[in-house]
Amino acid sequence: MSIEVKNITKLYGSQKALDAVSFTIKEGEIVGFLGPNGAGKSTMMKIITGYFDDYEGTVKVCDISATSNRLATQSAIGYLPEHNPLYLEMYVKEYLHFHAAIHKVGKDAIAQIIEKVGLTPEAHKKIHQLSKGYRQRVGIAAALLHHPKVLILDEPTTGLDPNQLLDIRALIKSIGKDKTVLFSTHIMQEVEAVCDRVIIINKGKIVADKKLKELKENQEQQIEVEFDLRVEKQFIERIPNLKTAVNVFDTTWELTFSTTVDMRSAVFDFAHDNGLKTLKLDSKNKSLESLFRELTA
Repeated sequence: MSIEVKNITKLYGSQKALDAVSFTIKEGEIVGFLGPNGAGKSTMMKIITGYFDDYEGTVKVCDISATSNRLATQSAIGYLPEHNPLYLEMYVKEYLHFHAAIHKVGKDAIAQIIEKVGLTPEAHKKIHQLSKGYRQRVGIAAALLHHPKVLILDEPTTGLDPNQLLDIRALIKSIGKDKTVLFSTHIMQEVEAVCDRVIIINKGKIVADKKLKELKENQEQQIEVEFDLRVEKQFIERIPNLKTAVNVFDTTWELTFSTTVDMRSAVFDFAHDNGLKTLKLDSKNKSLESLFRELTA
């Protein structure tokens, strides 16, 4: 396993930030780590990266114990914190040379990593001259310089514009081809576009751990329909593949179907065949965002 977390509990005074958290991440997975503010995401990442050592439980990175051999696990990890700590007055190459010296990495690695993360057109500039997107690339480049097996990114796309989001998304997918990636984000579209799997944490506990493929296969479809007349629930339940029917208000119903096939035509035909008119007919698939809201509300 690239990351193995077992029964991690972390206290801030009397407040329990993490409560017996356990999960594993295999080599080569890209995993999204989701949760509302204060759920424990950053605390968990700081424990994995060795920033904290006052906790209960065990953490292994690449089968090495982070509890007893912190330096060895840290050498296997590249880490980009939520607030990317850069020396803004340094030139891009100067900053990366600084990191290379810390990790005792040869100068050839700097040119390679600049090309890999797409920094070539900006490499001659000072960091304060760069856009937010390119600053994030500098942070990711610094995290990758020592060729870590595991990359941990805490909110890497915060504050980026749509074009920058696409660029960083593509970069993360590219990195994930030969590394294990764990990253936290509040942007559900990023997880759905990039990740193999999602872990959701709420109030210090894991509330979901699922493959994205499994989530998509198990998606349900919700349709909101408004008829011109009131109808009984038993009557509505004749519609095929219907899972639940909730009378939202008067003649408006929220229908949930156990299929992702568009059921609007079936609802329309049902209404027509039974002398009803459809005044409104909206459909949406139950998404990762819906699941997140249900589990963290």
